[in-house]
Amino acid sequence: MGLAIARTFGGRGFDVALIARTKEKLETLVGRLGREGINAAAFPADILDRASLTDALAAAKARFGGIDVLEYSLAPHSPVPGLTMAAPSQVTVDNLQPMIEYGFYGAVAATRAVLPAMRKAGTGTLLFTTGGGSVDPLPMLGNANAAQAALRNWVINLNKELAGTGVYAGHVAINAWIGEGVVDAPEGSPTATPEQIAPLYWDLHERRDRSEAVFNA
Repeated sequence: MGLAIARTFGGRGFDVALIARTKEKLETLVGRLGREGINAAAFPADILDRASLTDALAAAKARFGGIDVLEYSLAPHSPVPGLTMAAPSQVTVDNLQPMIEYGFYGAVAATRAVLPAMRKAGTGTLLFTTGGGSVDPLPMLGNANAAQAALRNWVINLNKELAGTGVYAGHVAINAWIGEGVVDAPEGSPTATPEQIAPLYWDLHERRDRSEAVFNA
């Protein structure tokens, strides 16, 4: 999904800063984008280590002269220690707190790292991604959906606060399993490719006419 969004913006003239945990994976993606004529660079960081995330964004700003668009999304299928799914009745503080750390606090830290400069410049775009369960929750994802719903609420409210400043915040809820030939999607669940979803981010960036878009396959 991140690669598809990078291509969507990079193909329209943006430089691309890629942030993720694995340096080798990032460098591979930088090479792929470079061969497609997109100027990209890698900045390894772990969103659970908020200092490293802030440092990575500072390095990206120094490399490219500023950050005009921030797109924040998680890799929901990547193994993350301490994260376990729970149905609503099985949610505890112990299994909810890691989800909030992973799904919400990193977004707040990233925003605080880039928003002051955007406010000063009077322009900027902040985009955040969750699953469709942040809008219409699924029982098997009771704790994950609660954390993502908190992020959704905060983003929509942030956009209200930023009205008239030139800075826009938008939320994308992806109500589909992502990938081609997805093998772990529940039977009957909708699926979509990253390339089908990514244009929605450009549409929000360009139009700025709503605080949220839900992708339904």
